[in-house]
Amino acid sequence: MSDTRVNTLPLPASPAKSGTLGALVELMKPSIAALVMVTATCGALVAGGPLPYGRLIVALLATTLVVGAANALNMYVERDSDALMRRTQGRPLPSGRLGSEVALGFGLLAASLGLNVLGVVAGGLACALTFLAFASYVFVYTPLKRVTPHALVIGALPGALPPLIGYAAVRGTLGVPSLFLFAVLFVWQMPHFLAIALFLQEDYRRGGMQVYSVARGPERAVRALRAWSLVLFGVTLLPALERGVHPGYFVVAVPAGLAFLALAWFVPRALSRVHWARRVFFASMPYLVIVYAAFVAAA
Repeated sequence: MSDTRVNTLPLPASPAKSGTLGALVELMKPSIAALVMVTATCGALVAGGPLPYGRLIVALLATTLVVGAANALNMYVERDSDALMRRTQGRPLPSGRLGSEVALGFGLLAASLGLNVLGVVAGGLACALTFLAFASYVFVYTPLKRVTPHALVIGALPGALPPLIGYAAVRGTLGVPSLFLFAVLFVWQMPHFLAIALFLQEDYRRGGMQVYSVARGPERAVRALRAWSLVLFGVTLLPALERGVHPGYFVVAVPAGLAFLALAWFVPRALSRVHWARRVFFASMPYLVIVYAAFVAAA
C-alpha cells in the first residue's frame, strides 16, 4: 500500500462561489435585517412571562429570512433604477455580480421557507403579520415609490410590524405594549426617511423615485420632517395613558425627544440643508434605540 497522505485542509472557495454567496447576503440588506431582529426581540421582551427561547430564536431567524427575501425582491424590481443612482450602482444586480433570475429565485425561495417555518413554530398570527409585511413591502410600497411620495406612509407599515411579530411569537396575541412599539417605529420612519430624501434628493431624482423632496420640493420636505418629529414626540408620551409603565421611562424618553426636536427644528446658520438632514438622519437612529430600550426596561 502506498504511503500517500491525504490533505485534510479545506480547499479555499472559488472566487465565483465566494462572490455569489457574498452577493446573496448583500441582497438581503443585512443592516435592515439586523434592525428587524432587534425590534422584534423588543416586542418579545415586553410580552411578559417566561420567554420560550428556542421557539423565539427560530421565529426571529425565520422572520429575518422573510425580510431578506423582501429586500431581495425589492432589488430585483428596482435593478434598473439602482443602476442610475450613485449610492446603489454597486449593488449585486446593477453591478452584474448576480443575475436577476438568481435574485428572483432566491427571494421567492427564502420567503417560502421563512413563512412556512414561522407558521409551524410561531403560530398563525406571527406568520400572518410577517406575510403582511412581506406583501405590502414588495407588491405595494416598491412599485408606488416611482408613483407617489405617499409611498413613504405605506412603506412604514412593513417597517413597523416586527415588534408585533415578536410579541405574537411569544404570546400568540397582540397587546398594548407591542402596539406602542409599533406606533413609535411607524412614526419614527417618517423623519428618518424624509431626512434621507433630502440629502439624497438628486440621486433619487436620477433614479425616478418620487420621494417627498423630489415630488414636493425640499422646503415642503423640511416642513413635513418637522411636523412628523412633533408627532413622534407625542407618540413617545402615550405610555402616560397606561398604568404599569415605570416613571423612569419618561426620565429618559422626554429629554431624548426634546433633543431630537431641537435638532429637527433649529438649523445652525453655518449648516447647509444637506448637512442638517444628514445630522437628523444619524441622530434618529440612537434616538430610536434610547426610546425602545427605556420602554423595554420600564414595561
